[in-house]
Amino acid sequence: MRCFSCHSWSLKSICQKCQTRLFAPAIRRRKVGTLEVISFYPYSAIESLLLHKHKPEGHRIYRDLAHITLKPFIRKYTESDPSQVSIIGVDERVKKGYSHVACMTHTMRTPYSKPLHGALLSSNHITYAGKTLQYRLDNPRDFRYSGPEGIDAILVDDIVTTGITLQEAQNKLREHGVNVLFALTLADARE
Repeated sequence: MRCFSCHSWSLKSICQKCQTRLFAPAIRRRKVGTLEVISFYPYSAIESLLLHKHKPEGHRIYRDLAHITLKPFIRKYTESDPSQVSIIGVDERVKKGYSHVACMTHTMRTPYSKPLHGALLSSNHITYAGKTLQYRLDNPRDFRYSGPEGIDAILVDDIVTTGITLQEAQNKLREHGVNVLFALTLADARE
C-alpha cells in the first residue's frame, strides 16, 4: 500500500519517514469545564487523515495514528502510575463496518489499562460536524453507560472541538461513580 501522506510504498498507512518528520506528536492540553483534555495534534495538521473516518481505509489510519500517539502515552502513564485504569471510548458505535474510536482504544491495552469497548454509547445519532455550539447544546448525545461503577477511567475521542461531548460523557460517567482522570484526543480543533 502507499503512505496516505507522501504516497511512497509502505506497510502501514503512514510510512516511518512521515511518522517521524510530519506526524511527531506535539501534546496540547486544555481545560473543558473540570476535565483536562490532552491532544496530540492541532486539527489542521492531520485533517486530511481524519477525513477518512468512515471510509474503508479509515480503520488503518486511525489504528496507525493511535500507535504513534495513544499507545506510547498509555505505556508511559501506566509505568508512572501502575494502578488499574479503564479506557472508555466516546461512542464506539460501528459505522461503515468499524468504529474509529474503538480502533484507537484497542491500542491502549496494557497490563494496567483495559479498554471497555462499547460501554459508553450515545442514544442521539445526530452528527455535530460543522454545527454551531448552540446546535450542540440543543442536541445532546444522551449517553448510556453499561460498564462497571466505581472505577478510574480515561476518556478517548478522535477530536475535541467545543468539548461539549466530552463534558456530557464525563457527567454520565460521574452518575455511575466513575472517576474520569482526563480525556485523550488525537486532534484539537481549537487553533
